[in-house]
Amino acid sequence: MVDTAFHRALTETPAPERRPLGQMLIEEGLIEPEELHRALAFQKDYGGRLGSILLRFGALSEEKLLEVLSRQLELSVIAAAELPVEPTVFVAAIERSGYSVEWWVDQEALPWFADDGALHCVARDPLMTSLQEFVSEAFAPTMVTWHLGASNDLDRALDSLRQLGHGGGAHLFDEVGHLRELAEEAPVVELVQSLLSQAFNERASDLHIEPEERNFHVRFRVDGVLQNRLSLLRERFDAIASRIKLISGMDIAERRLPQDGRLTVRIGGEEVDVRVSSLPGTWGESLVLRLLPKRRSGFRLGSIGMASGDLTKFRAVIREPHGITLVTGPTGSGKSTTLYATLEEINDGSSKIVTVEEPVEYNIAGITQVHAQAEIGYTFARALRAILRQDPDKIMIGEIRDTETAAIAVQAALTGHMVFSTLHTNDAVSSFIRLMDMGIEPFLVASSVRAVMAQRLVRRLCPICSTPDRMPSDFTAEICALGDAAGETPNWRKPIGCAACFGSGFKGRLGVYELIVVTPDLHDAILHRAPAGEIAAAARVHGCRTLREDGLLRAWRGETSVDEVLRVTGLSS
Repeated sequence: MVDTAFHRALTETPAPERRPLGQMLIEEGLIEPEELHRALAFQKDYGGRLGSILLRFGALSEEKLLEVLSRQLELSVIAAAELPVEPTVFVAAIERSGYSVEWWVDQEALPWFADDGALHCVARDPLMTSLQEFVSEAFAPTMVTWHLGASNDLDRALDSLRQLGHGGGAHLFDEVGHLRELAEEAPVVELVQSLLSQAFNERASDLHIEPEERNFHVRFRVDGVLQNRLSLLRERFDAIASRIKLISGMDIAERRLPQDGRLTVRIGGEEVDVRVSSLPGTWGESLVLRLLPKRRSGFRLGSIGMASGDLTKFRAVIREPHGITLVTGPTGSGKSTTLYATLEEINDGSSKIVTVEEPVEYNIAGITQVHAQAEIGYTFARALRAILRQDPDKIMIGEIRDTETAAIAVQAALTGHMVFSTLHTNDAVSSFIRLMDMGIEPFLVASSVRAVMAQRLVRRLCPICSTPDRMPSDFTAEICALGDAAGETPNWRKPIGCAACFGSGFKGRLGVYELIVVTPDLHDAILHRAPAGEIAAAARVHGCRTLREDGLLRAWRGETSVDEVLRVTGLSS
């Protein structure tokens, strides 16, 4: 039998001309009937607005909810740019209302008069009967135009009033019990969920929450670059930090030591893993949340942006029966994505594939993935020894960090296993030097390593707003000399910025690569401890491009800008 409340939410109309919110959301494919059923059950037991409950459950984003509410209630959604910048504008209207600033802050509503004298009001819940009655009476006979607004925009405006000294002073949240109560308050829960949703919708990889003396700032790392998103009063930080620490399994009472946590949230109906790190600072704990969507479009070597020639070579190497293939670059250069794409490529069911990672970021069907935990002594080296007793064909090591791990990897390669791993080096050539500096003999390096690929990520130009740019004469001859651009018309472009790319001029990222396959002459150069310059020269004979050269080819084709390539790869070739 269908639940009565659920049936009413789909069939009954609370007002003659107003369709039920739940029905609208389902019809537009924004939520599933099961999610509405769960939200209504929660509402029945604990109360609250249906939209807020769905946001709390992560069933949809606030942006999509506001769009539907706007049509349902026939109220406009006011943008942040349309709200008054100066809090004195709100104060002027509040003083005319006869109610105190504290009352308005408690109601989570803000009135203001526009330049033409029209009265506007934005509120967390503009349909609250008591609020509408009080406001209409206070400003009678002036008509009030009500608006919906995003939680972040409303919070920022409310905080601007508190900064004037209204609405209460600073609070000290020293008691753990009080911190827990604050962390469970609906506005705090909604704000944290809203920040996660906004970061996810903007394709951010990380969310940074950084406290200062009087304020705290929220920044998103989008396409590898940090962008400011929100600033709120410092007094709100403790509740938000406690909420994040509570749901990620961290100790909310410990604020003197670094902590790590993890949680899974639903954002827009999708499961997202979030890794949380806290670092005590002068004004409080700096929090960084890394977003890792569980559902990926798929790791495919053909879609990571490698040039066709390099892709052919790389695919041939990874199908060798034994040896070491290394992917190098700094943190955040896409090494893990390349390795996961490599594993997907060779995962045909005919080989035993085992990985050791710290931590396991994404699960791949048909592969045994091991989580190394150095804090309990389960290091990469120890895990590798156990893995070798599992009769593997292919092994992926998250990172070669020390001599012991490097030695076991080399031994595995020489005894018939294919090993994939990463190193932190600036370019591909440096990887051979790095292994020898770690104590691996040159003849072992030359005999075991099959290929090394360095990589970086550059931002892709926004396809909507990028415009043609002048030809950079400093690099044209260099690119033409590579031969890859022969017969192609140069398409130099530059970023402008628009709403689609949040004003950055870029949307998404693509990889630039430097692939060295060990040939007989390279084998000899490594064997005789040749300097990096000689190894690089030998690699170039076989068509190896540097990271900068590969990036400049992408700029030639209009995929990114020259400045972006130089930002990531540097000026030296």
